[in-house]
Amino acid sequence: MLIVMKPSATASEIDAVVTVVEAVGFRAHPMPGATRTAIGITGNAGPIDGRRFENLAGVAEAIRVTKPYKLITLDLRPEKTIVQIDGATIGGSQLAIIAGPCAIESREQAFAVAEAVKLSGARFFRGCVWKPRTSPYTFQGLGEKAWEIMTAIRNEFGLKIVTEAVEESHVDLIEKYGDVIQIGARNMQNFSLLKRAGRSKLPVLLKRGMAATLEEWLLAAEYIMAEGNYNVILCERGVRTFAQHTRNTLDLASVPAIRRISHLPVIVDPSHGTGTAYMVTPLARAGIAVGADGLMIEVHNQPELALSDSAQALTLSQYAQLIEEVHAIHQLTGSEKKNT
Repeated sequence: MLIVMKPSATASEIDAVVTVVEAVGFRAHPMPGATRTAIGITGNAGPIDGRRFENLAGVAEAIRVTKPYKLITLDLRPEKTIVQIDGATIGGSQLAIIAGPCAIESREQAFAVAEAVKLSGARFFRGCVWKPRTSPYTFQGLGEKAWEIMTAIRNEFGLKIVTEAVEESHVDLIEKYGDVIQIGARNMQNFSLLKRAGRSKLPVLLKRGMAATLEEWLLAAEYIMAEGNYNVILCERGVRTFAQHTRNTLDLASVPAIRRISHLPVIVDPSHGTGTAYMVTPLARAGIAVGADGLMIEVHNQPELALSDSAQALTLSQYAQLIEEVHAIHQLTGSEKKNT
């Protein structure tokens, strides 16, 4: 159920509707917009009779939602969501760049990359503290030791920290030391982890699962939002197909497809989407051309020595060139002047 308030509805009228929704045992999700507020309702096991809400002061109409998702849709929020992180944004008029190594390996490595990321004008630094790997014998990350390095980078360069939570307890540490919780492809349908992230006040970057349909991906976002966290960023990182010339198949068509369905910002990860460094820049350019709000790029000061995903990491100079090219495309397409 979706309750659409009148443009003239007051804050007290909106609060009154929320109170009624909660009084009958449902959960209310108010979404303020440019011209009106919509209130999504979740927690119902079956159809809701909207007539009970239509006579409340300030209500324009109650709409039954037949789609499997309720909170991620443009029906609820026609305006594009802009995620704000202490002055940095994802989903607004500016191109968001999240860059850094696949994993934090040492202070020297992380600081060298962080300096290049800062110089590029990017606001977000990515680096995994924990690494869920296909093989149990490969590098699994430094764990909590990496937080000392990440904290130092945050203080030294003023970059916002994006790192992956592999289990629920990791969210507690990210809330303490980080700025954005990343949910990786392998955990896209780890529903207990999604719910824990949904109870956090930090934004959540949700990567698409390796074999997930668009609907499954969006429903994973719905899990997070249903818990009350509406600051969700979608990340297309490629899906597994029969192709052998690339690690994954980067589904750029997902970007405009999501634009027709959801108000959430969507970024592209051409590093995991290709798995090969020479493909990263061309696919990054393409991602911006199709309308992505930003990019997630893997960068290493010595890719040949990287402990994980060395084949897809860009050198510092390759990264600098990529940034120059994608900003030119972003400006050319007029994206910097648009909020929708």
